[in-house]
Amino acid sequence: MKKIISILLLLSSLYSSAADVNIKDYGAKGDGTTLDSKSIQQAIDACAQKGGGKVIFPAGKYLSGTIVIKDNITLVLQKDALILGSTDIEAYDNIDPFTDGLGIDVGWALLVAVDAKNIGIEGEGAIDGQGAALKAKHVLADTRGEGKIWGRRPFLLRIVRCTDVTVKGVSLFYAAAWTSHYFQSKQILIENVKIVSVGVAHNDGMDIDGCQQVQIRDCDVVSGDDALCFKTTSSTMGCKDITVTRMKLKSNQAAIKMGTESMAPFENIDISHCEIYDTRNGGIKLLTVDGAHLRNVTISDITMKNVHTPMLLRLGSRLNVFRKGKDTQQPTGTFENVVIRNVKAEAAADAQLKPPSGILITGVPGHYISNVTLENIEISLAGGGTAENARHAVPEAVDQYPEVKTFGPLIPAWGIWARHVKGLTLKNIRFKVDSADLRPAFIAEDGQDIELTDWKVPATAEAECVVRLENVQGANINGFTVTGKAASFVKVEGAGSKGVKEGKVTYVK
Repeated sequence: MKKIISILLLLSSLYSSAADVNIKDYGAKGDGTTLDSKSIQQAIDACAQKGGGKVIFPAGKYLSGTIVIKDNITLVLQKDALILGSTDIEAYDNIDPFTDGLGIDVGWALLVAVDAKNIGIEGEGAIDGQGAALKAKHVLADTRGEGKIWGRRPFLLRIVRCTDVTVKGVSLFYAAAWTSHYFQSKQILIENVKIVSVGVAHNDGMDIDGCQQVQIRDCDVVSGDDALCFKTTSSTMGCKDITVTRMKLKSNQAAIKMGTESMAPFENIDISHCEIYDTRNGGIKLLTVDGAHLRNVTISDITMKNVHTPMLLRLGSRLNVFRKGKDTQQPTGTFENVVIRNVKAEAAADAQLKPPSGILITGVPGHYISNVTLENIEISLAGGGTAENARHAVPEAVDQYPEVKTFGPLIPAWGIWARHVKGLTLKNIRFKVDSADLRPAFIAEDGQDIELTDWKVPATAEAECVVRLENVQGANINGFTVTGKAASFVKVEGAGSKGVKEGKVTYVK
């Protein structure tokens, strides 16, 4: 009996590996100059016809255009294996076209899987899109301008309506557009992936677009655009049940972002233990402007160094549609039940807001950001605001692209500015400024049920106040420790203001 079992196990092992193929057996040269797309695709197709398995990329440089991954296929990039994207734009296909948040038609890709199951990319190798070189050739042939033509350039990796996806261990370099885009897929694991994608515009690192049951962990992302971005370019499937942890993020735009494409919900998302550094346009940006419900999101244990504007929370009414002929415009969405805690940030002095501010929270008239809690937040800022800056009127920008600069060039509060909010809790907040700032540390405009407790902030003698409330109904302010002293602690304005309670304030020199 033992011999029979051993033979069966051996046969099972041989059978399970029988479909594994080496791309060199199908003619791939791996010399960096021969276009290997056809050979690679033949290897994948042959493996798929046998029921699936591993498609092995041994050491070498495999120049390629679009490669389509099939059911039950795992691409294994062995050490020193490199898939090198062709610089010929005609080598790429667009299997699932759509329009991005800027209104540009996009979707071409180097590696793509559509409606596939049980797929993966793993190993110690890398994929390099040669984005800058591809762009240099592209602009010679198409002179309409970068704003109109960039979408024709390929993403590095696209996963479209797939189930059971693993991307593990590999490095993704220098995409010609977005680096990796996961659309309406489920059961995704992204682990120990390194991304360095800079050199051309729109180099997003990871775009999670309407995906569910996602785990992302232990990744290192350096991106020319948003590093980790959650999108919903279709109203039919939201981002849901997602866990992200232990990420290192550097970005020329945002490090952690939800939106701007935001038609379906963002919900049940937990992000923790991330390091953000040298990020030029927002450490954490949560945005819903196209009808999505953003709710039940927790972000915790985040450090930021040299970050321009640590946080932006925005509910707006742009109401774009991104899937032409497949979707219809939606009403304004909701933004509720969000917790951000345990954040330490060193804000950059040279930011898109001048002088810089720490946190912006704003809905639009009639649509409130609701039940948001910020707890254990510590931010250092440059300071430098004037009394005139403290009375600056911020545009509503109801239907505009949601960006920090949309509300610029400056904000009247240096610490936290909140507008159109309900149920806002700000607990255990610590702010430092390198130079005197005559703006309030906190401003709320059109707010309800606001709680400020256990703050430590500096104040300047020439400043009008530490806290200013305009048309706020219901506020509890207690447990402040203020270094220095402004002309007043709390200033309440507006005919709609009522129910403001001041508790204990301690002044220290």
